[in-house]
Amino acid sequence: MPVTDTTTDLEFAARARGLVKSYGTSRAVDRIDLEVRRGECLGLLGPNGAGKTTTLKMLSTLVLPTEGQMEVLGLDPVTNGPAVRRRLGVVPQEVALYGDLSARENLAFFARMYGVSAGRVTERADWGLEVSGLADRAGDRVSEFSGGMQRRLNIVAALLHEPELVFLDEPTVGIDPQSRNHIFEMVERLHADGLTLVYTTHQLGEVERLCQRIVIMDRGRILASGTLEELQQGTTPEGAGALDLPADVDLERVVEVLRAAGIKAAVRAPALGLEEIFLALTGRELRDED
Repeated sequence: MPVTDTTTDLEFAARARGLVKSYGTSRAVDRIDLEVRRGECLGLLGPNGAGKTTTLKMLSTLVLPTEGQMEVLGLDPVTNGPAVRRRLGVVPQEVALYGDLSARENLAFFARMYGVSAGRVTERADWGLEVSGLADRAGDRVSEFSGGMQRRLNIVAALLHEPELVFLDEPTVGIDPQSRNHIFEMVERLHADGLTLVYTTHQLGEVERLCQRIVIMDRGRILASGTLEELQQGTTPEGAGALDLPADVDLERVVEVLRAAGIKAAVRAPALGLEEIFLALTGRELRDED
């Protein structure tokens, strides 16, 4: 069901309230509240298993929520799936291209699948090849491309129908630095053109460069959200107290003690970098699970 409040949907491209996704007794997403403002690039940051991908799958109509309310572009994704998908672009973690087809053939195929009119298919394919930096490889089979080239083509394939909102799920996994930088430039160009973007990653530098606001998730929950400056100052959740702490305090221990006591609080310390904030909230143990 849609989110119900008095805020106009013109301000938000997507919203969720009390969103839950359970698989048996395990909760991949645990009662999160999330807002994506129109025109922003929102960074969804978290370690492996944080719930980022599951959240995007629910918002993009690919997975039904167990509980909660959602609204995407003013519509309920559960009851208006086709209408939402027509206005949405999704770049999945796994490359979704046809290796036996050329770059141009892939783009033409996806353009038709997304409902681009026959008269504009060539125009949109040309656009995708130019933006991805692959115009000189338009006739080559995608199976011959490097991982970075495939990732770039994968992104533009999701944009051919000119969506209003785009979800990018870890789009730079396993690629070379040059392709990663080109993807950064693509994202910056798309955002400058007014597109609303949600960018999931566990790479801190990516969200620092690309995103105006950051949401930190772990174990299915949202631990903090705001601009980098707000996170550095310590945002205070509704109903929470705030602790102003010296720079040399053990933040991880403070968070651990507060959680164990069931206390909802924000931790403030001066001039923390995003890495310190991230590790203080999510811990330092290794995360090898998917």
